[in-house]
Amino acid sequence: MKHHVSGDRNAYDRCIFHVFDHAGRALLIAGLGVYPNTGVIDAYATLRTGDRLHAVRASDALGDDRMRLEVGPLRITVDEPLRRFTLSCAADPAGPDGLSFDLTWTGDFPALWEPHHLQRTGGRLTLEGRRFVQAGRCTGTITAGGERFEVTAGEWTGTRDRSWGVRPIPGEEPGRAAEARPEGFHWLWIPMRFDDRFVMVVAQEDADGYRTLNQAQLVRDGRRDVQLGWPRTEIAYRPGTRHPESAVVHLTDPTGKPLEIGVEILASSPLAVGAGYPPAGDWQHGTWQGRDWTDRRVYDLSDPAAHTLAGYGVTDHSARFTLDGRTGHGIFEHGSFGRHDPSGFADFTSTAR
Repeated sequence: MKHHVSGDRNAYDRCIFHVFDHAGRALLIAGLGVYPNTGVIDAYATLRTGDRLHAVRASDALGDDRMRLEVGPLRITVDEPLRRFTLSCAADPAGPDGLSFDLTWTGDFPALWEPHHLQRTGGRLTLEGRRFVQAGRCTGTITAGGERFEVTAGEWTGTRDRSWGVRPIPGEEPGRAAEARPEGFHWLWIPMRFDDRFVMVVAQEDADGYRTLNQAQLVRDGRRDVQLGWPRTEIAYRPGTRHPESAVVHLTDPTGKPLEIGVEILASSPLAVGAGYPPAGDWQHGTWQGRDWTDRRVYDLSDPAAHTLAGYGVTDHSARFTLDGRTGHGIFEHGSFGRHDPSGFADFTSTAR
């Protein structure tokens, strides 16, 4: 565990948790990552409520104890592997209005392997990830900005993702990578939790719509997983943006019967704001910040023009889903930038009409 099999500086091991209410009032995203070949461990948490995004980020030198999932005020405890976790963020010592939480995350369905994710820039392998996803329920409390949320299992849902492998860390000389910059990128990652089932959809497409990653799968406890064909998603964007307001996911059961899942967006949190995902300008995962670094801040999301980089990254949307009379909840993670022929986007400046 101490020495990684690869000497690639971009080697990583990271997890992300989503905790959100069914009314769209709050969306908490928390994660932790280790970067063994740069000697960094870091973690983050963001809470979107109204137009405010409360963020906590922490970074430190990676120690030898890989079972200690703790950085600064942020901690993840594995109470029961693949089943139950405690997520916590200590209160801000500077005042009572900062983000803090104490949550129990419990899986309701078995973890699902996602497809082996490979991505090359020119001839170089720049991303190789193995990952699994899981859906469940949450209980506990979240506080921020003087507001307290009581997290209850019937009114809140949780999803999580764990991945490891090689993923770009900022700071490396790009070499000729700029010559191989893709014309466009279109991404969908959609874990959907219903009372009696979990449905997972993943799709990544190039500018011309060629699909490089694909999954549509039904998970039920105690039964074999079912493949649901080649997913196709119709997205209704807010005019003048690439912000989804609703969508329909088209699937097919093994008999050929069409399945339609309706998507209603509840709350949105751009991962490039506060959470450290590229192209964030103030902090990104895996970057050395020195020992015992902690940063807390609040972002105002009422003016999208104030966060221009967010439009070129992935956004996580909490969402309500409908399928054959069932209502479920989950995450509609989406990023579309550059050219995407199936959506009618010609270049990086194109938006929905």
